Amino acid sequence: QAQLVESGGGEVQTGGSLTLSCTASQHTFSRDAMAWFRQAPGKEREFVAAISWNGGSRDYTDGVRARWTISRDNDKKIVYHQMSNLKPEDTAVYYCAGGKIYGTDLVEEYDFWGQGTQVTVSS
Repeated sequence: QAQLVESGGGEVQTGGSLTLSCTASQHTFSRDAMAWFRQAPGKEREFVAAISWNGGSRDYTDGVRARWTISRDNDKKIVYHQMSNLKPEDTAVYYCAGGKIYGTDLVEEYDFWGQGTQVTVSS
């Protein structure tokens, strides 16, 4: 069973930066599309960013495109999520996900999920 472990969350002030990491164990990692989702209290889990198996294609939800960057290192089996200019509305638990379909924003299309890491942005 694949395992995804997120790290790098924490609390920052408005305008600050964080880099999240997702370490994967599945042997298919280098062929999997990977993504980040987030879930704020009382809200549904929502798509944030996705990256194709070789990093050649990336997709972002509106509102983060100019502020954040998703990347991956297939040799290390790690996906990164560099977040800058953080805002209080970015406060959420951030989840790493993996699957066969690149760019989908549907939770049900992803096969592997991490446990999440909390990001809190204070004003």
